[in-house]
Amino acid sequence: MAKRLNTALVIFSLLCCSAPLSAQKPKFTIGWSVYAGWNPWYYLGKSGILKKWSDKYGVDIRVQRFDYAPSLDAFVAKNIDACAMTNMEALDMPAASGIDTTSIITGDYSNGNDALLARNGLTLQTLPGKNLLLVEKTVSQYLFERAFALNGLESQIKKVKLTNTSDSDIVGAFGGDANMQAVVTWKPLVSQIAKMKGVKTLFNSSQIPGEIADLLVVRTEVLNTPAGRNFAKALTGAWYELAKQMQGNGPAVDKVLKGISEASQDTLESYKEQLSTTRFFFSPQAAVELTRAPDFKQKMGLVKDFCFRHQLLGEGTKSPDDVAVKFPDGSIQGKTDRVRLRFDVSYMEMAAQGKL
Repeated sequence: MAKRLNTALVIFSLLCCSAPLSAQKPKFTIGWSVYAGWNPWYYLGKSGILKKWSDKYGVDIRVQRFDYAPSLDAFVAKNIDACAMTNMEALDMPAASGIDTTSIITGDYSNGNDALLARNGLTLQTLPGKNLLLVEKTVSQYLFERAFALNGLESQIKKVKLTNTSDSDIVGAFGGDANMQAVVTWKPLVSQIAKMKGVKTLFNSSQIPGEIADLLVVRTEVLNTPAGRNFAKALTGAWYELAKQMQGNGPAVDKVLKGISEASQDTLESYKEQLSTTRFFFSPQAAVELTRAPDFKQKMGLVKDFCFRHQLLGEGTKSPDDVAVKFPDGSIQGKTDRVRLRFDVSYMEMAAQGKL
């Protein structure tokens, strides 16, 4: 009798120990960095909106803040499952590292948020030979080169002396070093630098609309699992619930925007100013339309060519086509067996149709 009782107790103990393990939700992490179009992830994490959608789809999602470059490193190292990044970095970091990546949300495009600024009366024409501060090999360098190319100064690009820094240090580095005559960065950092004495904006992203797009990307291998698809549905559902709350005017909207502004320790007024130079897609349908637009392919081609020129597409890459992009219509820009970045609008379409 005692032996039977002991056996029963052992079985009961094993069941008690294993039950919580079997009931554990799949865990995922999304990384974000400070930027007007990405700060909503901070609010989604603290407000409970993301948890609501996570619970709905049976997943556990952690939201983690990084500086921008470290967020890309973490994504490439597979330490996080999803990351907010630009269309360029989606190519030149994970895709170039051989990681098959899928963009599931086109959140916005920079419409003045990214800018090239200079002091002491410098112009684009007088910038060659001078020092320029930026986060190298990011959209900041892309913007700098596009500014020169569009103003007939392409041959002068290599004469500008680039100094690399991090986004968290760039305001202090520019403000504290008079030898740095120009800087390229993004808001809210642009707004802070623009207030410095003698500083003027020479070029900004509103002059290249849609070329700097802000995405939420997920590793394709994650999306190829049932739990990963639920992860994507939860992210998309939460994103567009918040986007709806951000749209319009009034005390309720201001309360939400103020909560988002805390992500970058901004005031409500400052965050509204940043949004004014962001083409933010409050509706999923608007985001789908941009991603499906024919000229989006042409803009991605410009970005891919930049990445190739700067050897950002990986070692041994002999052509921009060695890293291919697949668009929502199924067309492929590059070699069909080298697809590394995919634009999947199906989750945004489910949100637009009320199917999430």
